[in-house]
Amino acid sequence: MAEPLLATENLVKSFGGVIATDHLSLTVAEGELHAIIGPNGAGKTTLVAQLAGEIAPSSGRIRFAGVDITALAMPARSQRGLARSFQVASLCCAFSALDNVALAIQAHSGHSFRFWRAARRDQSLRAPARAILAEIGLAERADVPAGLLAHGEQRQLELAIALATRPRLLLLDEPMAGMGQADSAIMIALLRALKLRHTILLVEHDMDAVFALADRISVLVNGRCIASGTPAAIRADAAVRDAYLGDEAL
Repeated sequence: MAEPLLATENLVKSFGGVIATDHLSLTVAEGELHAIIGPNGAGKTTLVAQLAGEIAPSSGRIRFAGVDITALAMPARSQRGLARSFQVASLCCAFSALDNVALAIQAHSGHSFRFWRAARRDQSLRAPARAILAEIGLAERADVPAGLLAHGEQRQLELAIALATRPRLLLLDEPMAGMGQADSAIMIALLRALKLRHTILLVEHDMDAVFALADRISVLVNGRCIASGTPAAIRADAAVRDAYLGDEAL
């Protein structure tokens, strides 16, 4: 079997007496959309933060593309192809959508932000930024300040910024948080298209989205993985129904 693109080995994260990640071993195969689900407080966001390098695990290892990245900082992980979106949009609200994506391209290429004014005229940044905005459905909103975009559009822009780093793996933390039905449908369609070209680890509470998109699902409860498998297997798992899904799985 091929080596997984991402793997955690006995990952532990404790905050004082609270164990947020409890000896978690998890794999993500290249080319799959792997969803992480579980109740509030299960440790999902803490897991993503450790994978991205935002916080360090207490023990255990993280391997990406066959390399131990446990000790690497966030920028080094980004350069290796890990990109993360957050539960709450993190945007330069006074800058246009196009500026936000161009900034991400510029940062990933290692250019200094002191030259940003000139970079606004740099087609090596602007052209690919426009292409990414078109890919995620914001081409006509390119010149709108990010702070004036609707909530669903801001979530799309977060995805565009992640894509600007040319990721090998997208870590998406509740991209549909706070969305209504119409915006959720747009995001589901967008993620369905993105999964054809990117490996995705998705943390999400919207079970309709999870079961529509995921190739594999892992269920976290109290920092432990209690089940991992296909959507059909997870839907039929009695322990998962008892711990989280309830009658939704029936």
